[in-house]
Amino acid sequence: MARKQTQKSGTVFDRFDTKLTDFTKQKMMKQEDIAKGKYPHPVKLVKGTVPYHESLSRYQKSARIFMAPFVRRYFSNFGEGSKLEMDLMRAHIKTRVEDYLAYVWLTVFIMIGLAIGVSAAWGTITIFAKLPAWLAMVIIPLMALLPVIAYFVLMAMPAITAKSRGKDINQRITYAMNFISTLASADVSVDVIFAELSKQSIYGEIQKEAQWINRDIELLGKDVLTAIREGSARTPSVKFQDFLQGVVTTTLSGGQLKPYFLLKSEQFARLAALDGKQNQETLGMLAESFVTVVVAMPLFLIVMMSLMALVGKTAGSSIMLLYLIVFVMIPVSQLGFIVALKSMMEEV
Repeated sequence: MARKQTQKSGTVFDRFDTKLTDFTKQKMMKQEDIAKGKYPHPVKLVKGTVPYHESLSRYQKSARIFMAPFVRRYFSNFGEGSKLEMDLMRAHIKTRVEDYLAYVWLTVFIMIGLAIGVSAAWGTITIFAKLPAWLAMVIIPLMALLPVIAYFVLMAMPAITAKSRGKDINQRITYAMNFISTLASADVSVDVIFAELSKQSIYGEIQKEAQWINRDIELLGKDVLTAIREGSARTPSVKFQDFLQGVVTTTLSGGQLKPYFLLKSEQFARLAALDGKQNQETLGMLAESFVTVVVAMPLFLIVMMSLMALVGKTAGSSIMLLYLIVFVMIPVSQLGFIVALKSMMEEV
């Protein structure tokens, strides 16, 4: 009797679903399900939320294709957490470390080939045209230095860009603090403050830092404190980093952000006044140096060389020195002062 029941019910495996089902078929999405958020659906980003876009030129994409195996094999230590990665992030250069190294080394190899070609061509010209040998001894070492200069310049470019961004942030942070403290006085929440700050283009690089923080909140779904903490880690400005870390510390310790924002606004205003006073003193010192080096000393040298040419027997060398003073010394010294003054001028 028991044997008959087993035959009628089948084997034990009949109780399981062993039929192959095609789970790759797409199901039609209903509008009510889309409204409830049960399926993937397009999301409209808030204005000021900037997603990450890879920005590579055709040359850099070609470098990634040709130099990627070389970089992965010999430069794997330039990975996550390296100084180059931090410099790229702080400079807002939207390129991976591997791609940037591929771009650098392709440029270096091109410079090496160019240096070899120019050196060989110049050596051939020197031999057949019977030019002085010292010309080749000068040109060939200069060509050999070309790849070395290209490597160090390209590797230092992210740090230089990050430093320039940090300087721009330090120059505009006083005015940005006034904007933040005004919104905080109206009891505006922190995420809304950074969202509004990300829309203000007059604050330069501070706007971009706020856009990255707003992107982490709105697009990546991070909480406000985590986004601000990560923003403080990647900003190139020590002042802005101190401000963001203070926001996190004040919130976690149970303090109020409104007094903190007002205190920071007053602090940066005092620092801006001190910096302005120091810049005025430095400008006064540069003005005195300009009168001494660029105006008085060349006139003194010109008069002295003219008298030596009239009285002495070295008229040719004196005239050559006069040419150097007039056409080299005076323009170079003026250009140096212009660069120094431009670097000290505030953009705000």
